[in-house]
Amino acid sequence: MSDPHTFDAIVVGSGITGGWAAKELTEKGLKTLVLEAGRNIVPEEDYVEHVPQWEMKFRGMGDRQKLAVDQPIQSTCYACDEWSSKFFISDQENPYTTDPDKPFRWIRGRQVGGRSITWGRQSYRWSDLDFEANLREGIAVDWPIRYADIAPWYDYVEGFAGISGEALGLAQLPDSKFLPPMELNCTERFVRSELAKHFGGERVLTIGRAAILTQDHGGRAACHYCGPCERGCITRSYFSSLNATLPAAEKTGRMTLRPFSVVHSVIFDAKTRRAAGVSVIDSKTKASIEFRAKVVFLCASALESVRILFNSATPEFSNGLANSSGELGHNLMDHVTAGGATALIPGNEDRPELGRRPNGIYMPRFRNVKSKHPDFLRGYGFQGGAHRERWNRGITQTGFGSDFKKSLSKPGPWRFSFGGFGECLPNHDNYVELDKAKVDAWGIPTLKIHSGWSENELALRKDMAISAAEMLAAVGGREIEPFERNDPPGFAIHEMGTARMGRDPKTSVLNSFNQSHDVKNLFITDGGAMVSSSCVNPSLTYMALTARACDYAVRQMKKGEL
Repeated sequence: MSDPHTFDAIVVGSGITGGWAAKELTEKGLKTLVLEAGRNIVPEEDYVEHVPQWEMKFRGMGDRQKLAVDQPIQSTCYACDEWSSKFFISDQENPYTTDPDKPFRWIRGRQVGGRSITWGRQSYRWSDLDFEANLREGIAVDWPIRYADIAPWYDYVEGFAGISGEALGLAQLPDSKFLPPMELNCTERFVRSELAKHFGGERVLTIGRAAILTQDHGGRAACHYCGPCERGCITRSYFSSLNATLPAAEKTGRMTLRPFSVVHSVIFDAKTRRAAGVSVIDSKTKASIEFRAKVVFLCASALESVRILFNSATPEFSNGLANSSGELGHNLMDHVTAGGATALIPGNEDRPELGRRPNGIYMPRFRNVKSKHPDFLRGYGFQGGAHRERWNRGITQTGFGSDFKKSLSKPGPWRFSFGGFGECLPNHDNYVELDKAKVDAWGIPTLKIHSGWSENELALRKDMAISAAEMLAAVGGREIEPFERNDPPGFAIHEMGTARMGRDPKTSVLNSFNQSHDVKNLFITDGGAMVSSSCVNPSLTYMALTARACDYAVRQMKKGEL
C-alpha cells in the first residue's frame, strides 16, 4: 500500500495557477497532492448567482456590523457583498500589518478555487513592449523570456479556458485564440466610431477579452448573461479552477485534493539541497502534518507563497528559503487604478439595455507605444463601458409625488465611464517581511507590507483622468466628471513580483522556467514570479507560465534532474 503522505508532486493553492498546475502535472502522469487552506466548495450549494436581492436576509446589503468586525478590508472590494462575502477571508483570522502612512489593501479568498471564483476574468496577452521594458529603460532586471517563448503557451491555455474577444492586430496587445466576441451596446459603438474619427488608429475601443464562453466549449455551456459572476457560475461558463482545471485533474484519477490545509513551510533537505515536502496545519484540528514529494509548486499568490518561504528559513537560508539573492519579498507591484472620467452621452434614448453582459469595453495602451511621453514611463489601458441610469439615480435628485416615481421607473440617459489600469514599476523598496510578533489564527507568523506609489504611478493616474475626459469631450459627452482617487496599492488585486524570475541567481529568485535557482525542485508560478507588471490583467500570463513550468518540470524529472 502506498504511503498516503507521499506524492510525486505537491501543489500549494487551488486558484488560477494551482488549478493549472494540478491539471498539467496529473495529465502528465504525476500523482499530485493539491493543498488548499480553505474549505471545499459545492457549486450547487455555494453558487448563488440567481438569488434575487429581496430573498437575502439583509436585502443584499449584508450584515454591516459583522462585515465591519470580521471583514473590514475584504468588504472594500465591490464583490464582497451579502452573496459573495463567503468567498473572501476573515480579516480577523488572517491579519497583516502595513506602514501607517502607506496602506496596502490585500484582498484574499481561501476556498477550493481561491480567487478564481471571484476574479474579473479579463484576459490579455503581454507583448515584447512589456517583456523588454526593463532592459530598454534600465529598470530592475531584464525578463529572462520574450513573447516568442510564451506565445505557444498562451495558445495552449486559451484553447482550454475559452477566451472571447475581438482581434485587433495591435503589436502592443497580441491577439489571442478567440471565441466570438460579446457585442458592444449602441452607445459603446457610437463612442468607438467617434473616437476613430478624432484619434485615428491610436486609441482603439473594443470589447473586453474575457475568459467567459460565448459558445459551448470543452463541455461547458455558453454564458446566458445573468450578470453577477462573482457569486459563482452554475453553468461553468466562466473560467475558474473550480469550473475547469480541477475537474480535468480529478478526471485523471491522480489528484488528491485536501482542503482545510494551511501550509506553514517547505521542508528543505540540506544534504540533497532539495525540497522534501511541506509542513501543514489542519485548519480544523490545528494538528501538524507533513507531506513528501519529488517536486513542489507554490501557487498560493504572490504574498502567501513568499510568506511560506520566509517561514521555511534554514541555517543556510536564514532570511527565507531559496533567498540567496536577497530579493525574496521585494519588488512588490500592483496596478495603479482610480484615474479616469465619466460623462453623459446624448442619444439612443429609445434603446434599452438588454441582459446583463458580464463584460465591459477595453482600450489598449496608447501611451509610450510609438512616441515617448515627457512625464512618465510605461502606460495604461482603460476598462469601463456604457449603461443607462436606473431608478437609484433618484437618490441624488430632487422630486416628489407620483410623477417623480413614474420618471424613475423609466431608464435614465446613457452614461459612459473610462477607468484606467496603469503599470507599476518594480521598486526594491516596495517589499514584504515576516512579522513574527503577529500570528494568524493557526499560529503562523504574518506579513508586514511596505508599499507605496512612486511619482511615475501618480503621473500615470493623473494622465488617465486627463485623457479620459479628453476623449469623452471629443465624442460629445456632457457633464464630464474626471476622477483621480487616492486608492492605495492592492485595490486592483493584481499583486506581483515578490519572487521574480531572472537570468542571474544573484539578482533573482527564479529562472526562466519559474524554477528556484537555489532549490531545483521548487517552482513558483503565481504572481510572485513577475519581473514587471505591464498594464494589462496578469492572470492569463500566470496560466501560460504555469503550464510551461509544469512541462519543463516533468521533462526534468524524466531526465533525473529533479
